Amino acid sequence: MDEKRIAILAIAVKDSDKAMQVNEILHAFGKYIISRNGLPYRERGINIITLITDAPQDIVSNLSGKIGKLSEVEIKTSYLKV
Repeated sequence: MDEKRIAILAIAVKDSDKAMQVNEILHAFGKYIISRNGLPYRERGINIITLITDAPQDIVSNLSGKIGKLSEVEIKTSYLKV
């Protein structure tokens, strides 16, 4: 098994109709998510979700890729050197 890494993911959901799809993906990767926070940013008309994961890099890449393929959803991932 690959070495686990801590990653921070920022997700911007620009179309609230995509929220269910995002949540389904996050649920599938739930065992790797150690923190999840979501909030509406009404001034910009988006919802922001931040995640902290502890998982092998290929798992985080898979999660990011699935979410990144959704239209009207943007994701950025950063890894910590811990």
